[in-house]
Amino acid sequence: MRVLLPVLLLGLAAASLSPAQAAAGDCGDAAALVQQAYPKARKSADGASFTLDPHTSIALSPADSDSPFRLVCKIWPAHDDLLLVAVPLTDSAQSSDDGHVGDIELLVVDRNSLQVRQRLVQPGLLTDDAIAIRKIEFDTGRYRLAPGVTAFGLRIEMANHSQPNPFSETDLRLYAVAGDALRMVLDGLVVANDGGEGDTNCAGSFHSVQVGLTISPMVHRGYHDIIAVERTDTDEPSPDKNGECQSHPGKPVNRTYRLRYDGSRYPVPRKLKALEP
Repeated sequence: MRVLLPVLLLGLAAASLSPAQAAAGDCGDAAALVQQAYPKARKSADGASFTLDPHTSIALSPADSDSPFRLVCKIWPAHDDLLLVAVPLTDSAQSSDDGHVGDIELLVVDRNSLQVRQRLVQPGLLTDDAIAIRKIEFDTGRYRLAPGVTAFGLRIEMANHSQPNPFSETDLRLYAVAGDALRMVLDGLVVANDGGEGDTNCAGSFHSVQVGLTISPMVHRGYHDIIAVERTDTDEPSPDKNGECQSHPGKPVNRTYRLRYDGSRYPVPRKLKALEP
């Protein structure tokens, strides 16, 4: 069996929800929210989804509540009058049980009026295959990139189904509001990666990578640098003389990267670049 390795996440603050919010979810009246953002959308008979021409579907709350292919909402703590919404735009004609094709549209919505203030389509972010999307969530850590500019993140977790060759990855993208526009400032940074190769019983070689982010006081082109601290843990479990599986962890390896704003976004180092959708 695989031994899970302990990791430490640095500098990522999580916003807490009240029990009522956690139970009800931040989307509130999700159908009203979608209808406001997409006036031409047609609601399904069961009210669980909407359809946009020609064959784009928006799922509100599938029967499988753990499904990532549904509306995701989170109140933005940095601007608590605003709601962050990730809308799944699934191409129903090309999607199947073996894989999905689609985009994600990000909305910044006024919580009182449900008016959309900013929106941005991210092509292909809902597309997967053998490496399947497992989870989509907002990261509302305090990414204060410049005076008056606080970014929010979108995390996408993907994994395969292989026992001998397990793989999972969580990617982060950061977005900031500039005037009336929402724009991406960080594209596809790996913040977690697990994988390896084993015999499905015990023996194998595995790694676990975690990346924490902090905001540096150094500034380039008006935006603070982002410091990425990568920690890699390894393990090579094997059976002992009694056939018991024993962990053999290696020494953790830490690397630090400095991400500098280039005037439009933060280029991601090749080693930390996410899988392409």
